[in-house]
Amino acid sequence: MLKTPFYDPKKSYDENYEQGPFGDFTQVIFKSTDRAGEPKYSFLGQPVYLPFGIPAGPLLNSRFTSAAFKKGFDICVYKTVRAKSHPCHPWPNVLAAHFNGDLTLEEASKNIVADTDYTEPLSITNSFGVPSKPVEEWQDDIKQALSHVSKGQVLIASFQGTSDGSGDFEKYVTDFVLAAKLVKEAGAKILEANLSCPNEGKTDLLCFDIPRTKAIAERIKAEVGTTPLILKIAYMDEKLLREFVQELGNVVQAFSAINTIAATIVDSEGKQALPGEGRARSGVCGAGIKWAGMEMVSRLVALRKEFNMNYEIIGVGGVLNAEDYQAYRDSGADAVMSATGAMWNPELAEEIYQQKT
Repeated sequence: MLKTPFYDPKKSYDENYEQGPFGDFTQVIFKSTDRAGEPKYSFLGQPVYLPFGIPAGPLLNSRFTSAAFKKGFDICVYKTVRAKSHPCHPWPNVLAAHFNGDLTLEEASKNIVADTDYTEPLSITNSFGVPSKPVEEWQDDIKQALSHVSKGQVLIASFQGTSDGSGDFEKYVTDFVLAAKLVKEAGAKILEANLSCPNEGKTDLLCFDIPRTKAIAERIKAEVGTTPLILKIAYMDEKLLREFVQELGNVVQAFSAINTIAATIVDSEGKQALPGEGRARSGVCGAGIKWAGMEMVSRLVALRKEFNMNYEIIGVGGVLNAEDYQAYRDSGADAVMSATGAMWNPELAEEIYQQKT
Protein backbone atom coordinates (compact mmCIF):
# COMPACT_ATOMS: atom_id res chain seq x y z
CA MET A 1 0.00 0.00 0.00
CA LEU A 2 1.41 3.37 -1.06
CA LYS A 3 1.69 5.94 1.72
CA THR A 4 2.13 9.71 1.62
CA PRO A 5 5.46 10.30 -0.16
CA PHE A 6 8.09 12.21 1.79
CA TYR A 7 8.74 14.27 -1.36
CA ASP A 8 5.41 15.77 -2.42
CA PRO A 9 5.02 15.69 -6.24
CA LYS A 10 2.22 18.24 -5.98
CA LYS A 11 4.65 20.84 -4.69
CA SER A 12 7.58 22.52 -6.42
CA TYR A 13 11.18 21.55 -5.70
CA ASP A 14 11.71 24.73 -3.66
CA GLU A 15 8.54 24.11 -1.65
CA ASN A 16 9.75 20.58 -0.87
CA TYR A 17 13.19 21.92 0.02
CA GLU A 18 11.75 24.48 2.42
CA GLN A 19 8.82 22.51 3.87
CA GLY A 20 9.65 18.81 3.56
CA PRO A 21 9.88 16.01 4.27
CA PHE A 22 6.23 15.00 4.52
CA GLY A 23 4.07 12.14 5.78
CA ASP A 24 5.08 9.37 8.18
CA PHE A 25 8.72 9.80 7.16
CA THR A 26 9.00 12.40 9.91
CA GLN A 27 7.37 10.16 12.55
CA VAL A 28 9.99 8.00 14.26
CA ILE A 29 8.51 4.63 15.17
CA PHE A 30 11.49 2.36 14.59
CA LYS A 31 10.85 -0.93 16.40
CA SER A 32 13.77 -3.11 15.33
CA THR A 33 16.21 -4.30 18.00
CA ASP A 34 18.93 -5.12 15.45
CA ARG A 35 20.69 -1.86 16.26
CA ALA A 36 21.82 -3.08 19.66
CA GLY A 37 25.49 -4.00 19.91
CA GLU A 38 28.09 -3.46 17.21
CA PRO A 39 27.25 -3.10 13.50
CA LYS A 40 28.00 -6.35 11.68
CA TYR A 41 28.25 -4.99 8.16
CA SER A 42 30.89 -2.79 6.55
CA PHE A 43 30.48 -0.42 3.63
CA LEU A 44 33.61 1.16 2.16
CA GLY A 45 35.30 0.88 5.52
CA GLN A 46 32.38 2.31 7.48
CA PRO A 47 30.47 0.04 9.92
CA VAL A 48 26.72 -0.12 9.26
CA TYR A 49 23.87 -1.98 10.92
CA LEU A 50 22.16 -2.64 7.59
CA PRO A 51 23.69 -2.09 4.12
CA PHE A 52 20.57 -0.32 2.90
CA GLY A 53 19.65 3.27 2.23
CA ILE A 54 18.47 5.97 -0.14
CA PRO A 55 20.42 7.10 -3.24
CA ALA A 56 21.07 10.60 -4.56
CA GLY A 57 17.94 12.50 -5.49
CA PRO A 58 15.11 12.55 -2.95
CA LEU A 59 17.10 13.56 0.17
CA LEU A 60 17.16 17.30 -0.55
CA ASN A 61 18.80 18.57 2.62
CA SER A 62 19.72 17.74 6.21
CA ARG A 63 16.08 17.54 7.35
CA PHE A 64 15.52 14.76 4.82
CA THR A 65 18.72 12.88 5.67
CA SER A 66 18.06 13.21 9.41
CA ALA A 67 14.57 11.74 9.00
CA ALA A 68 15.95 8.93 6.84
CA PHE A 69 18.58 7.96 9.41
CA LYS A 70 15.96 7.95 12.17
CA LYS A 71 13.78 5.63 10.06
CA GLY A 72 16.61 3.09 9.78
CA PHE A 73 17.99 3.93 6.33
CA ASP A 74 21.63 3.49 7.33
CA ILE A 75 23.36 4.58 4.11
CA CYS A 76 22.03 7.87 2.80
CA VAL A 77 23.21 9.97 -0.13
CA TYR A 78 22.88 13.74 0.14
CA LYS A 79 21.38 15.11 -3.07
CA THR A 80 23.84 15.88 -5.89
CA VAL A 81 25.43 19.31 -5.56
CA ARG A 82 27.48 21.51 -7.90
CA ALA A 83 30.34 23.99 -7.51
CA LYS A 84 27.91 26.78 -8.37
CA SER A 85 24.18 27.32 -7.85
CA HIS A 86 21.89 25.83 -10.50
CA PRO A 87 18.10 26.17 -10.92
CA CYS A 88 15.56 23.37 -10.96
CA HIS A 89 13.42 22.50 -13.97
CA PRO A 90 9.87 23.89 -13.84
CA TRP A 91 7.14 22.00 -11.97
CA PRO A 92 5.97 19.25 -12.33
CA ASN A 93 9.13 17.29 -11.60
CA VAL A 94 7.65 13.91 -10.68
CA LEU A 95 4.87 11.97 -12.43
CA ALA A 96 3.63 8.38 -12.34
CA ALA A 97 4.83 6.41 -15.39
CA HIS A 98 2.57 3.79 -16.94
CA PHE A 99 3.58 0.78 -19.04
CA ASN A 100 3.13 -2.96 -18.94
CA GLY A 101 5.73 -5.11 -17.18
CA ASP A 102 9.39 -4.16 -17.26
CA LEU A 103 10.64 -0.98 -18.86
CA THR A 104 12.91 -2.81 -21.28
CA LEU A 105 15.02 -0.84 -23.71
CA GLU A 106 12.52 -1.72 -26.42
CA GLU A 107 9.64 -0.48 -24.28
CA ALA A 108 11.60 2.68 -23.42
CA SER A 109 11.93 3.46 -27.13
CA LYS A 110 8.16 4.06 -27.20
CA ASN A 111 6.24 6.96 -25.71
CA ILE A 112 5.53 6.44 -22.00
CA VAL A 113 2.34 7.94 -20.61
CA ALA A 114 2.70 9.79 -17.31
CA ASP A 115 0.18 11.44 -14.99
CA THR A 116 -0.58 11.90 -11.30
CA ASP A 117 -2.17 8.46 -10.76
CA TYR A 118 0.36 6.75 -8.50
CA THR A 119 -0.54 3.06 -8.43
CA GLU A 120 1.26 -0.21 -7.75
CA PRO A 121 3.56 -1.58 -9.05
CA LEU A 122 4.90 1.96 -8.92
CA SER A 123 7.20 3.53 -11.49
CA ILE A 124 7.75 7.25 -11.80
CA THR A 125 9.58 9.71 -14.00
CA ASN A 126 11.60 12.48 -12.40
CA SER A 127 12.94 15.60 -14.09
CA PHE A 128 14.80 18.11 -11.93
CA GLY A 129 17.88 19.13 -13.91
CA VAL A 130 20.14 18.54 -10.87
CA PRO A 131 19.41 21.81 -9.06
CA SER A 132 21.98 23.03 -6.54
CA LYS A 133 21.92 25.69 -3.86
CA PRO A 134 24.86 28.12 -3.45
CA VAL A 135 28.03 26.42 -2.24
CA GLU A 136 28.06 28.05 1.18
CA GLU A 137 24.49 26.92 1.80
CA TRP A 138 24.95 23.27 0.87
CA GLN A 139 28.34 23.00 2.59
CA ASP A 140 26.82 24.23 5.85
CA ASP A 141 23.85 21.91 5.38
CA ILE A 142 26.05 18.86 4.70
CA LYS A 143 27.85 19.62 7.97
CA GLN A 144 24.44 19.73 9.65
CA ALA A 145 23.49 16.43 8.00
CA LEU A 146 26.69 14.80 9.24
CA SER A 147 25.83 15.82 12.80
CA HIS A 148 22.73 13.61 12.57
CA VAL A 149 24.60 10.45 11.60
CA SER A 150 24.37 7.85 14.37
CA LYS A 151 26.45 4.79 15.11
CA GLY A 152 26.27 2.25 12.29
CA GLN A 153 25.25 4.83 9.69
CA VAL A 154 27.04 6.78 6.96
CA LEU A 155 26.31 9.83 4.82
CA ILE A 156 27.53 9.90 1.21
CA ALA A 157 27.81 13.24 -0.59
CA SER A 158 26.97 13.27 -4.31
CA PHE A 159 28.37 15.87 -6.71
CA GLN A 160 28.84 16.59 -10.39
CA GLY A 161 30.58 19.00 -12.71
CA THR A 162 28.87 21.78 -14.63
CA SER A 163 29.63 22.72 -18.22
CA ASP A 164 30.03 26.39 -19.09
CA GLY A 165 28.64 25.66 -22.56
CA SER A 166 31.92 26.29 -24.35
CA GLY A 167 32.73 22.63 -24.97
CA ASP A 168 36.06 23.10 -23.19
CA PHE A 169 36.64 19.72 -21.57
CA GLU A 170 39.46 20.94 -19.34
CA LYS A 171 37.15 23.53 -17.78
CA TYR A 172 34.56 20.81 -17.24
CA VAL A 173 37.11 18.57 -15.50
CA THR A 174 38.29 21.46 -13.36
CA ASP A 175 34.73 22.16 -12.26
CA PHE A 176 34.15 18.47 -11.47
CA VAL A 177 37.28 18.39 -9.32
CA LEU A 178 36.30 21.62 -7.59
CA ALA A 179 32.91 20.15 -6.69
CA ALA A 180 34.65 17.08 -5.22
CA LYS A 181 37.01 19.30 -3.23
CA LEU A 182 34.16 21.39 -1.85
CA VAL A 183 32.17 18.31 -0.84
CA LYS A 184 35.17 16.81 0.93
CA GLU A 185 35.75 20.09 2.74
CA ALA A 186 32.21 19.81 4.11
CA GLY A 187 33.31 16.64 5.91
CA ALA A 188 31.86 13.77 3.91
CA LYS A 189 33.75 10.50 4.41
CA ILE A 190 32.51 8.98 1.14
CA LEU A 191 31.97 10.81 -2.17
CA GLU A 192 29.84 9.88 -5.18
CA ALA A 193 30.38 11.34 -8.64
CA ASN A 194 27.12 11.56 -10.56
CA LEU A 195 27.89 10.47 -14.13
CA SER A 196 24.29 10.73 -15.29
CA CYS A 197 24.87 14.34 -16.27
CA PRO A 198 25.14 15.95 -19.73
CA ASN A 199 28.41 14.97 -21.32
CA GLU A 200 30.92 17.20 -23.04
CA GLY A 201 31.76 14.37 -25.43
CA LYS A 202 29.96 12.56 -28.17
CA THR A 203 27.42 10.72 -26.01
CA ASP A 204 24.45 11.67 -23.87
CA LEU A 205 25.72 10.48 -20.50
CA LEU A 206 29.20 10.97 -19.17
CA CYS A 207 29.51 7.34 -18.06
CA PHE A 208 29.16 6.23 -21.68
CA ASP A 209 32.30 8.19 -22.61
CA ILE A 210 34.91 6.00 -20.95
CA PRO A 211 38.08 8.00 -21.75
CA ARG A 212 36.59 11.20 -20.37
CA THR A 213 35.12 9.42 -17.36
CA LYS A 214 38.54 7.96 -16.56
CA ALA A 215 40.23 11.34 -16.94
CA ILE A 216 37.74 12.94 -14.55
CA ALA A 217 37.87 10.08 -12.03
CA GLU A 218 41.67 10.11 -11.93
CA ARG A 219 41.75 13.87 -11.39
CA ILE A 220 39.16 13.61 -8.63
CA LYS A 221 41.11 10.86 -6.88
CA ALA A 222 44.27 12.96 -7.09
CA GLU A 223 42.35 15.71 -5.28
CA VAL A 224 40.51 13.69 -2.61
CA GLY A 225 43.24 11.12 -1.92
CA THR A 226 42.16 8.14 0.17
CA THR A 227 38.55 9.30 0.52
CA PRO A 228 36.45 6.57 -1.14
CA LEU A 229 34.93 7.55 -4.49
CA ILE A 230 31.78 5.98 -5.94
CA LEU A 231 30.74 6.36 -9.57
CA LYS A 232 26.97 6.48 -10.16
CA ILE A 233 26.33 4.91 -13.56
CA ALA A 234 23.50 4.11 -15.94
CA TYR A 235 22.51 0.81 -17.52
CA MET A 236 25.15 -0.39 -20.00
CA ASP A 237 25.31 -3.29 -22.41
CA GLU A 238 27.74 -6.06 -21.61
CA LYS A 239 30.50 -4.87 -23.96
CA LEU A 240 30.48 -1.27 -22.74
CA LEU A 241 30.35 -2.25 -19.07
CA ARG A 242 33.26 -4.63 -19.53
CA GLU A 243 35.43 -1.85 -20.99
CA PHE A 244 34.22 0.57 -18.32
CA VAL A 245 35.22 -1.76 -15.48
CA GLN A 246 38.57 -2.56 -17.07
CA GLU A 247 39.41 1.14 -17.17
CA LEU A 248 37.80 2.32 -13.90
CA GLY A 249 37.68 -0.69 -11.59
CA ASN A 250 41.09 0.03 -10.09
CA VAL A 251 40.62 3.81 -10.05
CA VAL A 252 37.54 4.13 -7.83
CA GLN A 253 36.25 2.22 -4.84
CA ALA A 254 32.66 1.47 -5.83
CA PHE A 255 30.02 1.56 -8.56
CA SER A 256 26.37 2.43 -7.98
CA ALA A 257 24.01 1.03 -10.60
CA ILE A 258 21.62 2.11 -11.88
CA ASN A 259 20.12 5.58 -12.01
CA THR A 260 17.13 5.60 -14.40
CA ILE A 261 16.16 4.49 -17.90
CA ALA A 262 15.35 7.40 -20.20
CA ALA A 263 12.15 7.50 -22.23
CA THR A 264 9.94 10.00 -24.03
CA ILE A 265 7.25 11.08 -21.58
CA VAL A 266 3.82 12.11 -22.83
CA ASP A 267 0.39 12.84 -21.36
CA SER A 268 -2.82 10.96 -22.17
CA GLU A 269 -3.18 12.97 -25.39
CA GLY A 270 0.34 12.16 -26.57
CA LYS A 271 1.71 15.63 -25.85
CA GLN A 272 4.92 16.40 -23.97
CA ALA A 273 4.07 15.87 -20.31
CA LEU A 274 6.93 17.83 -18.75
CA PRO A 275 6.92 21.48 -19.86
CA GLY A 276 10.01 23.21 -21.16
CA GLU A 277 12.72 22.83 -23.75
CA GLY A 278 14.83 19.68 -23.52
CA ARG A 279 12.36 17.82 -21.28
CA ALA A 280 10.67 15.58 -23.84
CA ARG A 281 12.76 12.70 -22.50
CA SER A 282 13.10 11.95 -18.82
CA GLY A 283 14.46 9.23 -16.58
CA VAL A 284 12.11 6.52 -15.30
CA CYS A 285 12.69 4.68 -12.04
CA GLY A 286 10.77 2.34 -9.76
CA ALA A 287 9.42 -1.16 -10.27
CA GLY A 288 9.91 -1.17 -14.04
CA ILE A 289 13.71 -0.88 -13.91
CA LYS A 290 14.48 -3.56 -11.32
CA TRP A 291 15.52 -5.95 -14.10
CA ALA A 292 18.20 -3.50 -15.25
CA GLY A 293 19.60 -2.84 -11.80
CA MET A 294 19.75 -6.56 -11.03
CA GLU A 295 21.42 -7.32 -14.34
CA MET A 296 24.07 -4.66 -13.78
CA VAL A 297 24.84 -5.98 -10.30
CA SER A 298 25.28 -9.51 -11.61
CA ARG A 299 27.61 -8.29 -14.37
CA LEU A 300 29.64 -6.14 -11.99
CA VAL A 301 30.05 -9.09 -9.63
CA ALA A 302 31.25 -11.33 -12.46
CA LEU A 303 33.67 -8.71 -13.81
CA ARG A 304 35.07 -8.04 -10.35
CA LYS A 305 35.93 -11.70 -10.02
CA GLU A 306 37.28 -12.03 -13.56
CA PHE A 307 39.56 -8.99 -13.28
CA ASN A 308 40.51 -9.72 -9.65
CA MET A 309 39.36 -6.28 -8.50
CA ASN A 310 37.91 -5.27 -5.13
CA TYR A 311 35.46 -2.44 -5.84
CA GLU A 312 32.16 -2.51 -3.96
CA ILE A 313 28.76 -2.60 -5.67
CA ILE A 314 25.63 -0.65 -4.78
CA GLY A 315 22.45 -2.06 -6.29
CA VAL A 316 19.76 0.49 -7.12
CA GLY A 317 16.53 0.23 -9.09
CA GLY A 318 13.06 -1.07 -8.32
CA VAL A 319 13.57 -1.88 -4.65
CA LEU A 320 10.02 -1.54 -3.34
CA ASN A 321 9.94 -4.19 -0.61
CA ALA A 322 12.10 -6.42 1.56
CA GLU A 323 12.11 -9.18 -1.05
CA ASP A 324 13.61 -6.81 -3.61
CA TYR A 325 16.35 -5.87 -1.15
CA GLN A 326 17.18 -9.52 -0.54
CA ALA A 327 17.22 -10.29 -4.27
CA TYR A 328 19.90 -7.64 -4.79
CA ARG A 329 21.92 -8.93 -1.86
CA ASP A 330 21.67 -12.48 -3.15
CA SER A 331 22.96 -11.25 -6.52
CA GLY A 332 26.10 -9.93 -4.83
CA ALA A 333 25.35 -6.27 -4.08
CA ASP A 334 27.44 -5.02 -1.16
CA ALA A 335 24.76 -2.43 -0.42
CA VAL A 336 21.26 -1.72 -1.72
CA MET A 337 19.37 1.56 -2.10
CA SER A 338 15.80 2.58 -2.84
CA ALA A 339 14.47 5.94 -4.01
CA THR A 340 10.92 5.41 -5.29
CA GLY A 341 10.18 2.63 -2.80
CA ALA A 342 11.47 4.64 0.14
CA MET A 343 9.62 7.78 -0.95
CA TRP A 344 6.24 6.06 -0.85
CA ASN A 345 6.99 3.68 2.05
CA PRO A 346 8.79 5.29 4.99
CA GLU A 347 8.76 1.94 6.83
CA LEU A 348 10.75 0.13 4.14
CA ALA A 349 13.96 -0.08 6.18
CA GLU A 350 12.00 -1.35 9.18
CA GLU A 351 10.38 -4.03 7.02
CA ILE A 352 13.81 -5.20 5.86
CA TYR A 353 15.05 -5.33 9.45
CA GLN A 354 12.00 -7.34 10.47
CA GLN A 355 12.48 -9.83 7.64
CA LYS A 356 16.05 -10.40 8.75
CA THR A 357 15.11 -11.08 12.38
